[in-house]
Amino acid sequence: MKPMDEQHFAILRRHMVEVIAIHADLMSDELGRAKLDGRVLAAMGRVPRHLFVPLELAAVAYHDGPLPIGFDKTISQPFICALMTDLLAPEPDEVVLEVGTGLGYQAAVLAELAARVWSVEIVEELAGEAGLRLRRLGASNIGIRIGDGSRGWAEHAPYDRIMVTAAADNPPSALLDQLRPGGRLVMPLGPADAQILTVIDKDAAGTLYAREFLPVRFSRLETVL
Repeated sequence: MKPMDEQHFAILRRHMVEVIAIHADLMSDELGRAKLDGRVLAAMGRVPRHLFVPLELAAVAYHDGPLPIGFDKTISQPFICALMTDLLAPEPDEVVLEVGTGLGYQAAVLAELAARVWSVEIVEELAGEAGLRLRRLGASNIGIRIGDGSRGWAEHAPYDRIMVTAAADNPPSALLDQLRPGGRLVMPLGPADAQILTVIDKDAAGTLYAREFLPVRFSRLETVL
């Protein structure tokens, strides 16, 4: 059998976006609406997900499920990537902090929608690979550092939006401090067997408001003592 080419991947990517839209419609009661932002779906349709998974998994990159990327980490299922991006709601002039770069896929999607993305990854090998893949893609508005994501990236704070792609019992205080008044943080919160995808908004006075959406399962947020 001959290998898949870019035309095949483009067809699978369009199908992935259609499946995401169906999934959102079926979960309209939980989400409070029947569809995701068209800008988010368009971004998902542009970013070549198969370039952000191990080469041997490229053929299944557009299936609606998580995939292993090494070091006991996964790339999230496409619907969850889209949903978290939709809930984050980044605007074209905003600066986003991502905690948990992985191989760079979510950062690439965010970079389609925001002015600048800063991403922190605790696994050095993943951070290096993500940088290579993003450079090949030509994504010039993403910066990556190796480090403890729970501490954020203070040099570029404050952030309009923060996305954490790993779970913790509570949102790290450093991230809340680095969130701009009027900003938003999206992350899974709770113990391993009861994580809830949560949106935290900070109003102009600095008061925090949390909204819970749906049960999820993410790896735990790693920290350095």
